[in-house]
Amino acid sequence: MTGMQIGVGLDARLGLTFAELREAARQAALLGFESAWTPAGGVPDAFHVCAAWSQDSPLLQTGISVVPVARNWTVTAVAIQAATVGQIAGGRFTLGIGSGGSGPAFWSSAGLPNRPIAVMRDYLTILRGLLNGERVTYEGAAVQVRGATLVSPGMAEPLASVPIQLGALGPQMVRLAGELGDGALLNWATPERIAQCRQLLNEGAARADRDPSQVRLTMYVRICVDDDVEAARQALGAQVLGYAIGTSATHPPPRDSGYRAAFTAMGFDDVLTELEQRRAAGESFDALVRAAPDELFSSVGYFGPADGAPAAYARLSEGLDETIVRVITARPGIEPVISAMAALTPARIRSQL
Repeated sequence: MTGMQIGVGLDARLGLTFAELREAARQAALLGFESAWTPAGGVPDAFHVCAAWSQDSPLLQTGISVVPVARNWTVTAVAIQAATVGQIAGGRFTLGIGSGGSGPAFWSSAGLPNRPIAVMRDYLTILRGLLNGERVTYEGAAVQVRGATLVSPGMAEPLASVPIQLGALGPQMVRLAGELGDGALLNWATPERIAQCRQLLNEGAARADRDPSQVRLTMYVRICVDDDVEAARQALGAQVLGYAIGTSATHPPPRDSGYRAAFTAMGFDDVLTELEQRRAAGESFDALVRAAPDELFSSVGYFGPADGAPAAYARLSEGLDETIVRVITARPGIEPVISAMAALTPARIRSQL
């Protein structure tokens, strides 16, 4: 546990400009954070953000968790972007990929078969070859490329090493990360769930005769640090329920896959079912957040004053190789972001390990 790396997660949901995201990462580096991560899918673009962070703070590792590849990206486009940022960052960039959704309707909208493991196996295999500088011809179950390569005769700079980690929720996806990825990127997992995923990751590594210690387990742990406990609770809770049951009463996520299934596996099916029933009866999303039990939120994140944050955060990170302080704020602007990072510096977190 003492060797765990500690990063920070910053993204567009904080309402920061591109310049403010850069300044927040500079402050993170000064506070001792070892990496800065952001999700993809919005503006500003995550690849551009990581490139800027790498230039602003030469010692900071950067990463995307995750690029939702199935709906929005071809495999070669992802490889080109990742290889470019890898060169800019001098090998200090990690690419995280994920499906970006779940259920038959999602896969139909993406124009791909409802075979998430097969799709992500194809992406991992092709990306690995391309980022290694190979010419790739691959006929996968869902994705095919013929003679694709990132290396051109006039290329002035060699490709940098880019680790590929896989966003994983269910057992099969975690095993796939152990088999083919450089690591698994978890999300909204309790310490007990993290321990289960470690075993699954090791099983996947064993399938490929890989050393399990070389496959990393990384996760965003979301926190909202604010003296206004109710405001902090509402801000964190909105994100928990946004993933667990979705924000729309008319288009809820499938119950048997994705985050809904993951929260069910962690023992929260009864709680979520009651909230879904209340929503069907007309309650607003904000009311559902207020009605949800504290246990649901505190099992996967932290809300409240700064003095309680380090101990809670250390507990929630148990079992990870890298933990990412994913900042949520109850108030706008960059100052609450910097205050949250100052409350949860790596030194403060390690003092509780």
